Amino acid sequence: MAGFTHVHRAVHPALRPFVGDLSGYAYDGEPPALHRGLPSQYLTLVITMDEPLGIAWPDGPAGKYDAGVGGLHSRAVHVGGSPSRAGVQLALTPAGSRALLGLPPGELAWRVIELDEFFGPSAHRLVDQMRDAGSWASRFELLEAALLRRWTAPPAAAVRAEVDWAWQRLRSAHGAVGVQELAGEVGWSRRHLTDRFTAEFGLAPKVAGRVLRFEQAVARLRRQPTIRLADLAADLGYADQAHLTREWQALAGCSPRQWIAEELPNVQDPSALEIAHSGV
Repeated sequence: MAGFTHVHRAVHPALRPFVGDLSGYAYDGEPPALHRGLPSQYLTLVITMDEPLGIAWPDGPAGKYDAGVGGLHSRAVHVGGSPSRAGVQLALTPAGSRALLGLPPGELAWRVIELDEFFGPSAHRLVDQMRDAGSWASRFELLEAALLRRWTAPPAAAVRAEVDWAWQRLRSAHGAVGVQELAGEVGWSRRHLTDRFTAEFGLAPKVAGRVLRFEQAVARLRRQPTIRLADLAADLGYADQAHLTREWQALAGCSPRQWIAEELPNVQDPSALEIAHSGV
């Protein structure tokens, strides 16, 4: 899609345990009528630079947000229904939810909440300042400064070490470890691990594993959109191509090829993409 800008910024070193990615985006023309917000290991903060952004859960309520924080989920959300053309997006780790928002990620799962619920009136000032800023670099710096101030505030109570270890183990294996094996490594029963894990993250460990493997499939298709789906399925440990396709239907709401056709051109066309790692 012509006229699409995507700008990445390396996040401040002190924020790296809490932020996976920081970027800005802008459409010169009309934004897509529908974009799928895919499940991933990150919570998402989007601050619009113009109009509120429309976000709707599958079979659920829709809302519009100037600065919305979305929790972990295992089905794609629908983003659109709004004239908003530009914004800053931040991927927040579960640890970042506790450190920067003051809540365990499980309390935000399957929800989108305005940033002022966490930051108070300063959220509105931040949005106004970022919209008035003259460059992407200035916008990123304003957001990082706000997050650094939050980081120095008293954090939420720490996650149980066993639960954090289970999450990190799933991440390192890209979801390719069974719940029974995970429970044995932690030294808990499967049921106890599932209960504790779900309370912390809002997703059961089996579901989180599916999301993490799906995230790997998404990343591969972004890099190699012409890869054979049978090869992709084999590389990532799916039983076969049909298994991969069923997972995409369940988590993305469409097939892999439909997603590529409808959404990947938005970020794959070199003529439509401007990347500035410095964030200028």
